[in-house]
Amino acid sequence: MERKYLSRIADGLLADRLESSGAVLVEGAKWCGKTRTGVEASKSQLFMQDPDKRVSYWKAADTTPSLLLKGATPRLLDEWQTAPVLWDAVRYAVDMRGEAGQFILTGSAVPKDNVVQHTGTGRISRLMMRPMSLFESLESGGSISLARLFDGETNIESISELTIEKIAFAIVRGGWPASIGENERVALRHAIDYVEAIIHQDVNRVDGVEKNPARVRALLHSLARNISTTATLKTICADIALGDAENLSDKTVGQYLNALNRIFVTEDIPAWNPSLRSKTAIRTSVKRQFADPSIATAVMRLTPSGILDDFNYFGFLFESLCDRDLRIYAEAIDGDVFHYRDSSGLEADAVIALHDGRWAAVEIKLGAKEIEAAAEHLIALKNKVNTDKMREPSFLMILTGTELAYKREDGVLVVPLGCLKN
Repeated sequence: MERKYLSRIADGLLADRLESSGAVLVEGAKWCGKTRTGVEASKSQLFMQDPDKRVSYWKAADTTPSLLLKGATPRLLDEWQTAPVLWDAVRYAVDMRGEAGQFILTGSAVPKDNVVQHTGTGRISRLMMRPMSLFESLESGGSISLARLFDGETNIESISELTIEKIAFAIVRGGWPASIGENERVALRHAIDYVEAIIHQDVNRVDGVEKNPARVRALLHSLARNISTTATLKTICADIALGDAENLSDKTVGQYLNALNRIFVTEDIPAWNPSLRSKTAIRTSVKRQFADPSIATAVMRLTPSGILDDFNYFGFLFESLCDRDLRIYAEAIDGDVFHYRDSSGLEADAVIALHDGRWAAVEIKLGAKEIEAAAEHLIALKNKVNTDKMREPSFLMILTGTELAYKREDGVLVVPLGCLKN
């Protein structure tokens, strides 16, 4: 029985891009729902990994790739990167047809370097798709809209029904569409299967270079232990050396990290670099994150109860969950997510920067005890930013795992993750 399709935030973004571009490339981690979303938006489909037809498809791609483009439009070309010549064929077809909304390309890996002749600029729009946010999986009530906060609607009052236990389960299950609605045992198995596929298969296919599964597992363990931190390459190498795996050089770890990035398993948060009133040095290290927090718990073989037994680590995993959802919501309103840290020790877990210049700073706190300190940090950051060169922040927000949403007397918003949407 086919599973009911749950609407995705990407649905609207894809429709908008199809109206203005000849083709849209939908990228993202394997199993995040790209194909199903592409099917919903398309009128004909080509599945390059269909076991009954892929050999004939590859032969056609080698000889007459235009044959694979015939069909009602928008036409879905799923896992196009297995025959990279399709990129140039699509670009050429878009030029010749001169119409928008011709093709949807989906892919769970960036192809090898130099396998396409043209960038596709002006013909092919790009859309990043991630695992489902809590609003998409119907676990966030969505009573507080990120877009409306940026528009100045900051007088908020709401209640989240997302308990700490439900948050722990959401982290372990992840945002994989096939896991939504499943029980803990099945959902945990899905996440573990995903990690094992990364280790033994997916990380090799991106560049055709065989990688040692034990080394990949050791790297994933280290990334899981350092999730939501600014661990450097040197720190990760040293962390791996403390485990059971053999020592890995910086070069090897860097190559493996690049492969994980290219299959969208890891998605680090870049540092924010605002104009400041003082000469304080801004740290530029990325914050380590997976595409979904369940990758960390699966590689560590953690259950929801296991997370609840270690509230310190739970906090890092909750931050990863929030970063995932913030990225999904921010992309929907033409924005990106960064983090901030300077030499004085001042930090902001997330900074949402819209492309029109508006921005907001966010601290992420699982419980209520740290709200007061978090508000002080946010106000300190606001006062540091040079507003002669940048706008005032649209809002300051503490994103929590608590129940109540409200606006503090100092103007800082307290927003449970279970209330937020794009």
